[in-house]
Amino acid sequence: MTVRLLTNIGRLWTGHDVCSNAAILVHNDRIAWVGRAADLPQSVPGVVDDIVDVDHVENLGGALVTPGLIDAHTHPVYAGNRYAEMAMRSGGSSSSAIAAAGGGIGSTVTVTRGTDPWTLCNGVRERLREWLLGGTTTVEAKTGYHLTRDGELADVRLLRELEKEPMMPRVHVTFLAAHVVPPEYFGRQRDYVEAVASWCADAAGAGADSVDVYCDDGHFTAEEARWVLASGRNVGLLPRIHAGAYNRRGAVQLAAEMGCASADLLHHASDEDVALMARYGVPAVVCPGAALQVGHLPPVRRMLAQGVPIALGSDHNPGHCGITSMSLVISLAVAAFGMSVGDALRAATLGGAQVLGAPDRGILAPGRLADIVQWDADHEGAFAWSFGLKPRRVWRGGVPVQ
Repeated sequence: MTVRLLTNIGRLWTGHDVCSNAAILVHNDRIAWVGRAADLPQSVPGVVDDIVDVDHVENLGGALVTPGLIDAHTHPVYAGNRYAEMAMRSGGSSSSAIAAAGGGIGSTVTVTRGTDPWTLCNGVRERLREWLLGGTTTVEAKTGYHLTRDGELADVRLLRELEKEPMMPRVHVTFLAAHVVPPEYFGRQRDYVEAVASWCADAAGAGADSVDVYCDDGHFTAEEARWVLASGRNVGLLPRIHAGAYNRRGAVQLAAEMGCASADLLHHASDEDVALMARYGVPAVVCPGAALQVGHLPPVRRMLAQGVPIALGSDHNPGHCGITSMSLVISLAVAAFGMSVGDALRAATLGGAQVLGAPDRGILAPGRLADIVQWDADHEGAFAWSFGLKPRRVWRGGVPVQ
């Protein structure tokens, strides 16, 4: 039995409310009690007697404490970089010019396929650890840079195995073989869609939680996305969709029709799209770093006004955004999307838990996972000021992260 008392918390942001002079009692990997320190129970059967040892007491001073943050959209399984492409894009080069120079997703696919598994694994491990050290205790992680059956399944297994290692965040694995058509299927897009749909059962068996399709110009149509998402849903995978394009692609309509667990990016979402998401309860995952890169901001304030559930993601990927700090994502959401600090922090905790189908996290309450962060601040308003607030301490399942 492991018991820890986190006490003398100056400001506790639980996800539902704020409590001053608070305490958290952790039993094994779960929260046993949370509230004002003055109300700490005198008797909790089988637990209280084990917290009298001062070795189990952590003094948190007057700092802000929140649930562990959740990144609801990332692409961390890749090798190499595309820095030259980023420089070209910042100088005004078109996508076609970048592709002609050897850039684009295809370049990452080529490098990732040519990288040995050990090197690839080490790179992914380092990225995931950056998330955890930055206060992000759960990461949604997509495949999508091998685009072969064996490569994509190996990526699913890689993510699942890394999650088991010490000092790694929790990982929600998303199967994104429908990222783009690989070169060997040039001119045979329908064949590739059929192949990806047939791989979904194996992906679920390898440990994937969700299936995703990039529905956009140069990627996949709504009809193709429906085929893959239905195949994944039939084997127990949560359906998700990259819906960054204008509504003529039909991605948001498809998300509403299929009851997708999330529609992501939404840079060009229309009023009709927002109304559909509100009507059918489709959560939005918005990524301010990616939105700023492409120069189109999703209508987040309209979504909030209409009751669309919102989660935040970094959209970490090799071609657009290298962010691994969800505290920076919160800052950007406040500055770029006009979200309040409270709304942005909820989107990075409770909102992420909702879209990932993980009700055991995202909030500090009895029975929930003891994923906890102590921040280098005494008020959540610091997220809007710091642009990358640093954590002082992180606990994953009640265990301090070193």
